[in-house]
Amino acid sequence: MPIIVLQHAAHEGPGRLGPILRDHAHALDIRRLDLPLGPAPMQRGVPTDLDDVDAVISLGGPMNVGDDLPWMQAELNLLKAAHEAQKPVLGICLGAQMIAKALGGEVAPMTDPIGEAGFCPVNQTPPGNTDRILAGIPWTTWQFQVHGQQITKLPDGATLLQTSKACKVQCFSIGLRTYAFQYHFESTKADIDAFCSDRWTQDLLTRLGSSTQAVRQSVGEHYDTYQRLGDRLTENVASFMFPIRSKLKA
Repeated sequence: MPIIVLQHAAHEGPGRLGPILRDHAHALDIRRLDLPLGPAPMQRGVPTDLDDVDAVISLGGPMNVGDDLPWMQAELNLLKAAHEAQKPVLGICLGAQMIAKALGGEVAPMTDPIGEAGFCPVNQTPPGNTDRILAGIPWTTWQFQVHGQQITKLPDGATLLQTSKACKVQCFSIGLRTYAFQYHFESTKADIDAFCSDRWTQDLLTRLGSSTQAVRQSVGEHYDTYQRLGDRLTENVASFMFPIRSKLKA
């Protein structure tokens, strides 16, 4: 069965998740929710049930939780159903916020500052230091971020794993197989360049007193370590959230 990947914007694809999950023998069924419904595999929209669904990944996007979009409630319903069925569920940026909302948490605009954009320091909490998905990840890392909303209330039963000065909820888990990351650990250099070319990112950077030039310059300072740790984190996700042995019959 495939992993359903819900993609909300052309420039926010699975990044390093794609090749690493495929190396672990997983098939990805990518649904482009920013495209109109159609016959192409990417245009089939949000699945209406969990038949033939191995896991769900919800990626980032420039929209906000609760926006009046034709797929918004359907995705929230799918994330909730997959979590309750104890299937692996992974959210990144918008996807993390949607998991929080679907499971009873709250999301709101950031105010001071009004967002995070570029490489920002992220710190692990004590539970994060012993979580297997974060195994081998230093207590403080520089992670790539582009967001103007934040999770203001975690769902009941969630565990805060990582935080930052500007945004309290950077990573949380709930149950055994649901993880949500506010930052973009999956981004490649090409992905970061695509973010910098996006008008929404440019506007947010301007309002934060920064620029795409500053972000591109910071890539040289942080990217090598960011890539190495992003690969490690993705390997942990593939090994522990989506273990191939769970698909094999004894």
